[in-house]
Amino acid sequence: MKTPADDDLLMRDRKAEHIRLALEERNQFDARAFSAWTFDHEALPDCDFDDIDVTTTFLGKPLRAPLLISCMTGGTEVATRINRHLAEAAQARGVALGVGSQRKAIEDPSLAATFQVRDVAPDVPVLANLGAIQLNYGYGVAECRRAVDMIRADALALHLNPLQEAIQPEGQCRFAGLLPKMREVAAALPVPVIAKEVGSGLSEATGRRLVDAGIRILDTAGVGGTSWARIEAQRSGDVAVGELFAGWGIPTPDSIRQLRRIDGVTIVGSGGLRSGLDLAKTIALGADLGGMAQPFLEGALESAERVVARIDAVVHALKITMFCLGAKSLPQLRSVPIRKESMR
Repeated sequence: MKTPADDDLLMRDRKAEHIRLALEERNQFDARAFSAWTFDHEALPDCDFDDIDVTTTFLGKPLRAPLLISCMTGGTEVATRINRHLAEAAQARGVALGVGSQRKAIEDPSLAATFQVRDVAPDVPVLANLGAIQLNYGYGVAECRRAVDMIRADALALHLNPLQEAIQPEGQCRFAGLLPKMREVAAALPVPVIAKEVGSGLSEATGRRLVDAGIRILDTAGVGGTSWARIEAQRSGDVAVGELFAGWGIPTPDSIRQLRRIDGVTIVGSGGLRSGLDLAKTIALGADLGGMAQPFLEGALESAERVVARIDAVVHALKITMFCLGAKSLPQLRSVPIRKESMR
């Protein structure tokens, strides 16, 4: 009979396996979501390159670029190294950071240290993270507070992943009645709650339901990046179902544009961003900042310096894009025309 110790070992192994599989190129879904969107080049920008300003604020804290290193991992020895390298880089370059799902540390407090990075990232926004589905499996406000307190977080991301849960061998699929519980958490926590998909996007209709529940920060995490359908299907041995649902959902640009029709929301555009050009398109489409995870993962296995170098490359490309559009600031970038061309 499977024991709680077996469950703990399984979860640790699953998280380590997720890291390995997320690094495999075959588990990225190339929907060319951002390549379909283009700008008109400005040959006579009325600005100097050195005047390009990409600063912004998020969760009441200044950012030197509109970038979130999105939630990835925790709970394993390798995750400790990854999270600390990501946090050191986020602090060095003044960008926001999320950690992976803290469920395992809620259930085994000895794993809390694998998520705790505030000592190396004291000044930047740090996001706690739990699966919203856990609210239907015994979690409540108390566990959400513990996740926030554990890492001294500025917000709690409640991630939504019905497709992943449906394919995952250990999936939890009781989603009925979840929204009222998310509403209760949003009302009770001392920090904002963020609703985050994990790769299939948020629609306008879902966004409005979340806003009505008191959640005003929405992370698209749309189709275009890491395919959790493929990853979980590999783990379950049913590769065919992974291919069937690899592209399921709303492409990130479309999700951003849908959510932008909702008044008073902060939008994190994530899912398939791979460069500073993608980040510029994300902002122009209507997001307040862009989220990336997989592009930083390989570097984070090695050192904070490699993550810093990747952040620098992303921000430099963002500035080049803005310079070639004549947009000196992020508000100006949001007003630049962007159009979708037909795919061939």
